[in-house]
Amino acid sequence: MKRWLPVLLSLLSLGTILCLAQTDQVTIKEDFQPSSLNQPGQDYPQVNSQGYARFRIVAPQAQSVTVNLGGPGGTPLKKSGDGVWIGTTAVPLDEGFHYYHLSVDGGTFNDPGALNFYGSIRWESGIEIPAHDREFYALKDVPHGRVQQILFPSKSTGICRRAFVYTPPDYEKNLTRRYPVLYLQHGWGEDETAWSNQGHANLIMDNLIAEGKISPFLIVMTYGMTNEVKFGTIGTYDVTPFETVLVNELIPYIDANFRTLADQPHRAMAGLSMGGVQTKAITLKHLDKFSHIGLFSGGTISPEDVSKTLDFAKKVKLVFVSYGSRELGGKMAGAFGGDPKANAEALRRAGINSAFYVSPNTAHEFLSWRRSLREMALLLFKE
Repeated sequence: MKRWLPVLLSLLSLGTILCLAQTDQVTIKEDFQPSSLNQPGQDYPQVNSQGYARFRIVAPQAQSVTVNLGGPGGTPLKKSGDGVWIGTTAVPLDEGFHYYHLSVDGGTFNDPGALNFYGSIRWESGIEIPAHDREFYALKDVPHGRVQQILFPSKSTGICRRAFVYTPPDYEKNLTRRYPVLYLQHGWGEDETAWSNQGHANLIMDNLIAEGKISPFLIVMTYGMTNEVKFGTIGTYDVTPFETVLVNELIPYIDANFRTLADQPHRAMAGLSMGGVQTKAITLKHLDKFSHIGLFSGGTISPEDVSKTLDFAKKVKLVFVSYGSRELGGKMAGAFGGDPKANAEALRRAGINSAFYVSPNTAHEFLSWRRSLREMALLLFKE
């Protein structure tokens, strides 16, 4: 696993990089509108119907301003006579959410016009390119669940740790009902706020429940980097401390304080990128605790993994693996611990409930993972 982990995590900015590699010349439409992730009352940044992004920064004393969206060179802005810098991306961005920051005279800053999101080991600015299928994570007039912060004791780390718990809309109404639980992990450089803020996990759940497509379940999201790892040394990451927190401390706390179905058939774990790596490492060691496994851009489960894991076929009810379409093939073909599609097909032939999903026209980015969560949710906890 450690051999390909650095390669996998280097994909964090791949979506923008691949998008910037396009060369088609098109006429940019002047139908720009403020991004949905702008600070209240701020007109910039803006996006248009083609997916181009336009930025406007007031910095009269600056000598250079560049917007960095993950690709080489970034988007340089041009200064006007009144000290305002403005510019438009050279190519359209992929649909969905993107982190970005400003480089002003060599310094790194956030855009004062945009909301901030924790990613890339820091609070970054965020911009949203409206997706054609965004209705599945849109805020709608349907019954809504609750995302609440909890603080749970952790003897292994010596501190009180934080998690967020999604409870479905009827949780407060039907006080006799108990629910399955999905433990859902963020990626490297992010934290326990990512799945609610960037991923819209709660809205995805609310909409699926309102449509009658899934039975309600809880989602628990906590910080996975219990032992901090500096940039460039992620290949040395040891999952064991987080494994202890999750299995020995968080799960017992959740089962004691929420109305859960506290058994293996009703407990799942999934994660994106680094969270997928953690999910695989932890679930394969604790199949007495987890019956459903989800890896979003975070590796694959091979027939060899199954053969090395006692009673895998008997205990595991679902293996779900997904990637963005731009992550697959080419130089990255061997970066996932084997061909994820071939592995999924091999598991199915062996009688294991295995699903493989590819998010169209996305890379290592949140639209891939929003779609992945929706697709996995449709398969979870089926009797």
